Amino acid sequence: MTSARYIDGKSLVVWLLVMAAMALAPHYASRYAIILLSTILMYVVLSVSWAMFSGPTKYISLAPAAFFGAGIYSAAVLGSSLPLLVVILIGGAVSFCLAVLVGALTLRLRGIYFVMFTFGLVELLMHFLLWFELNINDTTGRVVPSIDNSTVYYLMLAVFSLLMVTVYALQGSKFGMALKGVGENEEAAAHIGVNVTVLKITVFGLSAFFMGLAGAIMATKWTYIDPKIAFNPVVSFMPVLMAIFGGLGRPYGPIIGAAIFSYLGEFLITKFPYYYMLIFGVILVVAILYMPGGLVGMAQDIRKYFLRRQHADS
Repeated sequence: MTSARYIDGKSLVVWLLVMAAMALAPHYASRYAIILLSTILMYVVLSVSWAMFSGPTKYISLAPAAFFGAGIYSAAVLGSSLPLLVVILIGGAVSFCLAVLVGALTLRLRGIYFVMFTFGLVELLMHFLLWFELNINDTTGRVVPSIDNSTVYYLMLAVFSLLMVTVYALQGSKFGMALKGVGENEEAAAHIGVNVTVLKITVFGLSAFFMGLAGAIMATKWTYIDPKIAFNPVVSFMPVLMAIFGGLGRPYGPIIGAAIFSYLGEFLITKFPYYYMLIFGVILVVAILYMPGGLVGMAQDIRKYFLRRQHADS
């Protein structure tokens, strides 16, 4: 099986046109639009990275904030002494190593135990760094060298492009099929010779690598960070909700969910600053109850309905 099954020629042309338009955006879009697009791309990278592991395996990880925060803190510690690209790669590598360590310890857990451990990891890292900064460095925050908005945008776009190539390559490979087999029946996959533990840890680390890259890039935009900013628990929940809202059945489902959700968040914060979380919650509850396949699943159901009607009429 090859990746051609997942992306045909027409879809590839659409992808290339969209990427070309996004690459030219700093030349025709406003400064606010570029900042907003950078934020949307950040959530897209987090959602697609989360879905790359949790989608096929059905392991619900609440550790995105830990890996994203590890990238942020790497940029805060090394940003003033190393070149930018080196700092970003180190941010991704630190998150990868952290995920491999955590995965080796926890990926034998299933269900609620894995969910709770991954969320507890975020709190553990945040409180450890708070203690370390206060007791060892006598401070609570760090200044990160800033870069201009267009550079942040292009770096995030490059990470997104690399991530999508990785996702399609993974899905079209035997490695990806084995990962899907783990999600459907882990014991059966192990019985036919799949090294389940190594497979899960590798993809878990790979998804964390992209989250770390995104964290290291966004740290240069925020300029000042502390452990509570870097390891914000909300960052763990948002990619999960965005991916489910968009739909996990296709690679572009989390992209659609993250783009709509992050733009909607900006709109609600601006127009309804005191009620936006309540409105957010209502939208989520409705989406989860009535859209189990997300937006992509709903669109597929509508398309099937009209195809059946067309077939019946003929």
